[in-house]
Amino acid sequence: MSAEEQNTQTGEMSFWDHLETLRWALFRVIIVLFVLLVGCFIAMPHIFDPFVLGPTDSGFFLYQWLGELGKNGGRFMPDFSDDTFHVDIININVATQFLTHITTSFWFSLVLVFPYLMYEIWKFVRPALFPDEQKGVKTAFVAGGSLFYIGCAVGYIVVFPLTFRFLTQYTIGDAVVNQISLNSYMSNFLTIIFVMGLVFEMPMLAWLLSSLGILHKEFLKQYRSYAVVVMLVLAAMITPSGDPFTLSVVFLPLYLLYEVSILIVKPAPPEEE
Repeated sequence: MSAEEQNTQTGEMSFWDHLETLRWALFRVIIVLFVLLVGCFIAMPHIFDPFVLGPTDSGFFLYQWLGELGKNGGRFMPDFSDDTFHVDIININVATQFLTHITTSFWFSLVLVFPYLMYEIWKFVRPALFPDEQKGVKTAFVAGGSLFYIGCAVGYIVVFPLTFRFLTQYTIGDAVVNQISLNSYMSNFLTIIFVMGLVFEMPMLAWLLSSLGILHKEFLKQYRSYAVVVMLVLAAMITPSGDPFTLSVVFLPLYLLYEVSILIVKPAPPEEE
């Protein structure tokens, strides 16, 4: 019987017991991460062109859908009717393709291991919680993991394709030709997707700060107008095309996340007289 099991039965764990439990949890996470890394490395040649490089071609499903929608969208819709859109990704360094194969497999495995990581964290903190606290924290972990995946999906399906298409078609002069390197493409691809995943954790961060007594519902309501301005600026930075449709596609999820944060945080405690 392991030390963790023995101490669980007695209900008491020392600092070193907690450290040992944490060590084994990290070890299990690393093992699962390694297995997923190997699996992603093997599968990457089959999914890289259709999935990772999907937004480089006019056949990408978002472009096709917006092209059909834009026929009746008027001037508020971006023009996606160009079926000739295609960007060739070039490689200028000898080892870049091999290194990209490894790093992309690693980041994909990180995304896939996220639910198991949340599960291990939950197992570690659960003994320190009261029964009535366990339900709320468990719900927060599940919701946090789900929101991360939703954010990554929004980043891949909406934010990155719109940003990439605008930037690759933008020119400062006719004599300058855009040639997108593999390093540049993957850097923007991974950054935008993971940033959107983290941004969608806003409600869980608000809930955590509220649980610690740092953030209250009244504060978020009071500064809602300032938050809207900040989110508009953030949406404009993420999607520099400037058209109302693209800007609203990024802004609306951010605003909805802010409103959800207001719903789940606690009100300020009554002032003592």
